Parts: sequence; structure tokens; C-alpha cells
Amino acid sequence: MSESEKVHCSFCGKNKQDTNILIAGHSAHICDLCIQQAHEIVKEDIVAKKSFLEEFQLLKPKKINAYLDDFVIGQNDVKKIISVAVYNHYKRILHLEKDQDNIEIEKSNIIMVGRTGTGKTLIAKTIAKLLNVPFCIADATVLTEAGYVGEDVESILTRLLQAADYDVKKAERGIVFIDEIDKIARRSDNPSITRDVSGEGVQQAMLKLLEGTVVNVPPQGGRKHPDQKMIALNTNNILFISGGAFDGIEQHISKRMNTRSIGFRTIKENDLDSQNLLKYVSPIDLKAFGLIPELIGRMPVVSYLDPLDREALKRILIEPKNALVKQYQKLFEIEGVVLTFDRKAIDLIVDKAMEFNLGARGLRSICETIMLDLMYEAPSEESKKEIKITAAYAKNQISKLSFSKLDAA
Repeated sequence: MSESEKVHCSFCGKNKQDTNILIAGHSAHICDLCIQQAHEIVKEDIVAKKSFLEEFQLLKPKKINAYLDDFVIGQNDVKKIISVAVYNHYKRILHLEKDQDNIEIEKSNIIMVGRTGTGKTLIAKTIAKLLNVPFCIADATVLTEAGYVGEDVESILTRLLQAADYDVKKAERGIVFIDEIDKIARRSDNPSITRDVSGEGVQQAMLKLLEGTVVNVPPQGGRKHPDQKMIALNTNNILFISGGAFDGIEQHISKRMNTRSIGFRTIKENDLDSQNLLKYVSPIDLKAFGLIPELIGRMPVVSYLDPLDREALKRILIEPKNALVKQYQKLFEIEGVVLTFDRKAIDLIVDKAMEFNLGARGLRSICETIMLDLMYEAPSEESKKEIKITAAYAKNQISKLSFSKLDAA
């Protein structure tokens, strides 16, 4: 037997000639593969033992707001409200881990009211990105009461688990954005004597989820059944942000404001900002719209988003870090093409977005139509190094929009 065959790794048993490196100790040897595996085990153990308190850096509300300013144009009121609510929520978690006194701070879930395309989802996504916590978006329209066709409420947490790579501890500090929450409003302000499985039934099912409880979550989603393996998830430290357009809630606000007295004076209709009644939204209006009082009570922070005017849409198009104009310029830069937009072309895009009344999402639809032919041709035309979008070109492309033709008809 050769000398190299006598020497082997004391951990895996490989002979010296079968390893890249074999390190000798006092009375044993270890190969490079075993060193690497041991390093991974130690690394995972250190990460597992790290508490949320040690690895989480909480920013002050002003810094959170400043970060939002880079991505979200306008909406100063809601950004301030969200910054404070998020700061207080994670400060509460740190307090629970750090202190052992008897004062229990309840969490403050958030509900945002605003027209489509005003930035509800963007604000929630930006907050989660800043804090580097798991984040998921759930659509309330597909949820039904347990036992009926549709998704169970617990499927919301399945998405959060997937976003956290099935790390339960990480998921329990995440953020869930429940979109279209207005679509689960009950049909009338009075409790129904029949089952409302996709409205009031869903709201009832969400109560414990929002308040904080241990929920058995199916890891792959879908319906629960007795033989399915479940993952227990505590929702006590999960921040729930919900948003909806609440189309028609202005009628409830107007009705309430016209009959509400302040001192000896009643607020008249001409005293109100009729263009933005959402600024007066309150839990009373949400109840009148169809949300049950128990659900409203578990989302105590109510905020609103201003409708986007022409100036706001123009700023959204060119100013944020991920502005649409900058995105298209980056796409063409990858092809080695310099893309510029004429000022009048920008104005035309904004005017059309205002005309179609689609909010910030309308900007994307219009820009895609304008850029489609160029994005199709540019990769094949290697000689073209500069493209300028003029108002005339933009107008010609916009005329191809199907809903533009319908509007003209």
C-alpha cells in the first residue's frame, strides 16, 4: 500500500489522491470538500441564531418618506401616514424582542383608498424593498369563504411563504398587500340573511388573519384537506396593507359631509373639495360602502391617495428612478441606441393619459403603443445609433390605439 493510500480524510474517508487538498491535524486529516461543507453548516447555524433585532435596520419615518419620494410622485399625505405606520409596526416588533415588560403594543394594519393607477401597489412594493422584508400581493377578488369555489383566505400567506423561500421566521415579519379589497364589500350596509361567500364571508375569514393568530397554511396553496401537510404561521407580526378604488364611495362621503355639523355650522357642498372627496374618507364611509366594522377595526390606519392631475402624470413619466422614459432609454441603451423624447411628445402622452382617465397605468399603455414599432425594428438596424421621439410620430402611433379609435367614433 502506497503512502498516499494510507492517508485519508478522517471525515469522509477519501484517500489523499482522490482529494484536491488534504489538511493534516494533530491526529487526523480533513479534505477540502469536508471543509466547505462544514463552513456552510456553521454559516447556516449563525444565520439561524441571529435574531430579527440584530439583522434588521429600521429607518426613521423621515428617511422612509425620503426613499418613497424617489419612486412615488406626489401623494405626500399617504407617504407620511405609511412611513409612520410602518416605522411604528417594526419598532413594535423590536420592542417585543428587546423588552420583557407587560406593555403589549398592538399592530396597525393599513387601508389605502384611491382611484386606479394612483400608486397604491407601488407604495407597498417600495416600502418592502426598502426594508428588505418578504412581500407579496394578494388579489381579494379571487377569495371566497372556506368550502366554496375560489381560494381560501390562507392562500394569501402561501404567497408570503414563497416570497420568504419558506423561511417561517422571515415570513412572520413580512408585508402583505391585499389589492382590490373593495371588491369583497357586502352588497348592502345591512347584514345579509343569506350567505355572501365572496363578500362578507371573506371579510369574516380575514379577521383573525389581520388581528394575529397561528394559521395552518398549505405550503403549495390550494384547498385544505385532512391529509395535506401544513405550515404553522403566526400572523401577529405580519403587516397587512390593503388597497382599493372604492368606486362610488364619494357619494357616501358627500352625504355624510353635507349633514355633519361643526359647532353651530353645517358644512355646505361648496365648502368641499369636490374634485377630491377622498381626502375626507373615514371609517364611517368604509362601513357604509360595505366593509364590516370588525374588519375596519383591524385596519385602524386609513389613508387616501390624491387623483393624478396633468402635472403629476408628467412628473411620473420622467422624474422617478424607474420612470417610464428612463426604462425605455435603458432598453435602447442595451442595443447601443441613444433614445430621446421631444418635450411636445411628452406633453402629448400626458394629454392622452388624462383623456383616457387611466391614471399612471394609462401612461404605460400609451408608451407601449408609441414604442412598439421602434422596439421591433431597432435590434435589426445596427447602423441606427440615435432615435428621437417627436410629437408627430407619437401622435401617429397613438392613433393606432383601439380605444382611441373607439373614442373618436
